[in-house]
Amino acid sequence: MQLNVQTFQHAAASISNLRLLLISVRPTEWIKNAFLFAPLFFSKNLVSLELLAKTLLAFSLYCLATGGVYLINDIWDRDADKKHPQKSTRPIASGALPLALAAPVAIFLLITSLTGTFLLSLSFGLVTTGYVLLCIAYSQWLKQVVILDVFSIAAGFVLRVVAGAVVIGVAMSHWLLICTMLLALFLGFSKRRYELVALANDASLHRPVLAEYDPLFLDMMIAVVTSATVVGYALYTISNETIQRFNTDRLLLTLPFVLYGIFRYLYLVYHKNHGGNPSQTLLADGPLLVNIALWVLVAGAIIYTANP
Repeated sequence: MQLNVQTFQHAAASISNLRLLLISVRPTEWIKNAFLFAPLFFSKNLVSLELLAKTLLAFSLYCLATGGVYLINDIWDRDADKKHPQKSTRPIASGALPLALAAPVAIFLLITSLTGTFLLSLSFGLVTTGYVLLCIAYSQWLKQVVILDVFSIAAGFVLRVVAGAVVIGVAMSHWLLICTMLLALFLGFSKRRYELVALANDASLHRPVLAEYDPLFLDMMIAVVTSATVVGYALYTISNETIQRFNTDRLLLTLPFVLYGIFRYLYLVYHKNHGGNPSQTLLADGPLLVNIALWVLVAGAIIYTANP
C-alpha cells in the first residue's frame, strides 16, 4: 500500500513538473515563429507539399530553440523576476520548478533543435545558431542598452524570415525584410511603453533600461515606426519588383488590412493598456485575429490567382 502511495506521488510530481516546464517554454510565444512561413507564402510555394513540410519542420525546430532560450532566460533572471508583479509567478522565479530540472531541459532543447537545423541544411543551421546567440546576448546584455534593446528584438524577427527563406532555398525580398524589421520595431517600442506605464515608478527596478525611456520619447518612436511601416508596406505593394514578381498590382488592395491592424493595436496600447505581450494581445483580441485572417486570405487570393 505504501509503495502504491509513493508511486502515485512520484507520478503526480512528474506530471506537475511537465506542466511547469510547458508553461516555462511559453508555447503562446511560439506564434512569433510563424514569420518563418512568410518566404513560403510570398514565394508562391505554399502549395508545394515538400517545401511546406520543410517549413513546418523548421518551425518546430525554432519552437524547441525558443523554448530552450526562454528557460535559460528565466534561470538567469529569476532573482529580478521575483520582484516583478507578473513575472514573479513564473515557475522558475516562484521556485515551483527546480533549477536542477529546468537547466538540463534547456540544454537538451537547444542541442536538439540546433542539431536538427544543421541536418536540414548548413545555411539554416547557421542562421538558427545566430538567432539563438542573439537571444542569449539580448538576455545577458543587449536588453540593458537603450534603443538597441528593441532593435535586437526586431533582428530576431528578421532572422526568422531569413531562416524561412534559406530552409526552402528561395531568394529573399528586401521589401519583406524591411517590413518585418519595421513591424517588429513597432511592437517592441509599444511593449516598452506598456512596461513603463504599467510599472510606473518601479519600472527601472524591474527593467533597468526603462530608466532611459520616457512616455514622450517612446510615443515619438512609435509614431516614426508606425508611419514607416505603413509607407514601407504601401511602397512594397506598388514597387516594380513586386508587380513583376506576382504579375499584378492588386496587392495594394491589402493595405487597408495593414492600416486597420496597426490602428487596432495602437488602440489596445493607448486605450486598453495592452501591449506588454504582443503574442497574448494578438491571441486575445478577436478583431485583430479576424483582420489578420482576412489579410492572409485576400493576399493569398491575389498572389496565387495572378496569371503567371
